Amino acid sequence: MDSTIPLIIDGQDVVLQSGERQFNIPSPEANGYTSFQGATKQLAIQAAESSARAFASWSKTKPVERRELLQKLAQIFKSKAKEVEQICVEEIHCDAIYAQNIAQDGLDLIEECAALTTSAVLGSIPSVRGDGYGLVFKEPLGVILGIAPWNAPIILGLRAVIAPIAAGNTAILKGSELSPRVHYFLASLFREAGFPPGVVNFLLHGPRDGAEIFDALIKHRAIRKCNFTGSTQVGRIIAAQAAMVLKPVLLELGGKNFVIVLDDANLDLAAQEIIKGAFLNNGQICMSTDLIISTKGVAVKLEEKLLGLLQTVQQSGTVITAAAKMKLDALVKDAIDKGAKVYTAPVPDSSSNALPQSFIPTIITDLKPEMAFYETESFGPLCGLITVEDENRIIEIAEQATYGLSAAIFSNNHYKALKLAESIKSGAIHINSMTVHDEATLPHGGRCDSGWGRFGSQWGLQEFLQTKTVTLHQ
Repeated sequence: MDSTIPLIIDGQDVVLQSGERQFNIPSPEANGYTSFQGATKQLAIQAAESSARAFASWSKTKPVERRELLQKLAQIFKSKAKEVEQICVEEIHCDAIYAQNIAQDGLDLIEECAALTTSAVLGSIPSVRGDGYGLVFKEPLGVILGIAPWNAPIILGLRAVIAPIAAGNTAILKGSELSPRVHYFLASLFREAGFPPGVVNFLLHGPRDGAEIFDALIKHRAIRKCNFTGSTQVGRIIAAQAAMVLKPVLLELGGKNFVIVLDDANLDLAAQEIIKGAFLNNGQICMSTDLIISTKGVAVKLEEKLLGLLQTVQQSGTVITAAAKMKLDALVKDAIDKGAKVYTAPVPDSSSNALPQSFIPTIITDLKPEMAFYETESFGPLCGLITVEDENRIIEIAEQATYGLSAAIFSNNHYKALKLAESIKSGAIHINSMTVHDEATLPHGGRCDSGWGRFGSQWGLQEFLQTKTVTLHQ
């Protein structure tokens, strides 16, 4: 392979000999950067047309055939997991444990979708008036555009395309320019597993070319649906453009995820789970904990436990870009200027602390509504503590939330926690565990500003099927 990371169109690596739209990103390699090929509008159209040709035959394959190919993909992925984990660590500055976790999540997803291919695509025979039959079929949509982010590139890269192809669609994986090595590695595995050319095509683009490439793809007649995981700001743009051409979208967007700690909670457990949920992958997970809402009766003890655990956090606090650090710095400064207190983990004794994107894990206390961080998603190793009078005020705060991706409740009264969960507008609520929780067997997605639709298991497969009614008369 050329040293430039290629695109994959119709089963072939694509690198433009002219050098057009080739981009460099920082890399731990000796030369200091990684080069990748960005798509042009014409290459994007070629990918869509390739996937459309592949759909004609792929959509007619038997579920058993698709299951066998997915099982083979799982075997290959498992054998190469360590390799992709190492690439992930190098590319997004995560630790090895996080890379292992998201690789395991990816394997679980492939195996779950493989298991569902023969049972999820089921029709029905409803009753009709008079003689005859009503037949309801489930059919694949066509070509699916899957747009994956950089922050959990292994699982989210796979998630963008696995359910679509398991349901009989073909797919285009549009990877992130911040994790091109991981996303190319994943896309190449489908070819190695024996999937026909065009079933999974792979595109990248430069930082300024996203609008052009997305516009070319979403307007192409072959693209029938788009799934996107990323920021709410970009999700709004994608939803609006897709609506103009009457194409549905599945959106898993940002989250201002909160933890509720009630008076009867196990505070040791709550503190441990909050620290994990806030600082895993340096807080760069869509489900990361941003806010901790505690009743007044336990707030002091909870704060003591959180600050004690904060001093045991040993990670570099390296976020993805210098711009991400600047955003975090601004949120902290605003909070301090408006009366909050700020506590940080120990500064690690490593060269990574000298990087321009270094941000030490931080907890803000005495957080108030007038502070920017109260409503702004940090997407970094930063969380804030809010103290309220009672549980009624907790419900008020929860009802005012504009995001709704993930939340957590800590209480030893499980029935009370379940009743509280009913009042929270969130795609997932985790009782006595952290906000970062997703599994291949569960539906995953948000409400309100966190998007709509669901990835995961049977719910994820149904997102990429359409219903057809046929009536039969003598």
